[in-house]
Amino acid sequence: MPMQTAKQALERLREGNRRFVADIRNPEGTSVLTRRQEVADGQEPFAIILGCSDSRVPAEMVFDQGLGDLFVIRVAGNIVAPSQIGSVEFAAERYRTKLVVVLGHSQCGAILATLEELKRPNENQSRHLKSIVDRIRPSVATLLDTDLKHDHDALVHQSVRANIRASVNQLRHGSELLENLILNEGLLVVGAEYSLETGAVEFFDGLPA
Repeated sequence: MPMQTAKQALERLREGNRRFVADIRNPEGTSVLTRRQEVADGQEPFAIILGCSDSRVPAEMVFDQGLGDLFVIRVAGNIVAPSQIGSVEFAAERYRTKLVVVLGHSQCGAILATLEELKRPNENQSRHLKSIVDRIRPSVATLLDTDLKHDHDALVHQSVRANIRASVNQLRHGSELLENLILNEGLLVVGAEYSLETGAVEFFDGLPA
């Protein structure tokens, strides 16, 4: 199968999420056994997903995709650290995958932990958890200086989106390799939010015209 363009890959994800929301499966899907045999010797993922580790947001299910379809990187808070950048670089260069999606979600625990830390610092927080909070902190700290501080739900929602945008921006501008692929090879990096309540994914950052 020829490699899909970023726009084609994006539409494929949207179609899959529509099926997921409607609780129907892809009628063209192959059996797991058949597909496992097909991808045993190689893979051609059509999208790279940098998502949160939350157990309620498995990318393959959310987008109704199967074995070998998605290259998934999961970390609490869908943050971008060197290892995540390297993983995206690996898939984008080796498999020529044209679409990268930073997938955050509503009521993200890492976002809630960061907001709590900003309001009430925790001296007993482990340095490993602190490393996650510290990466989220810059994108949400300024929101506490706005009227959002009086509306918890709106604050969380906007913080989730600000964190997604920050991760998208880091991928676009934190790697010479990815910058080159964006400029010359049609790589697209977009941000999206999954709703735990509805199952729907909204793509909102970096979409093509």
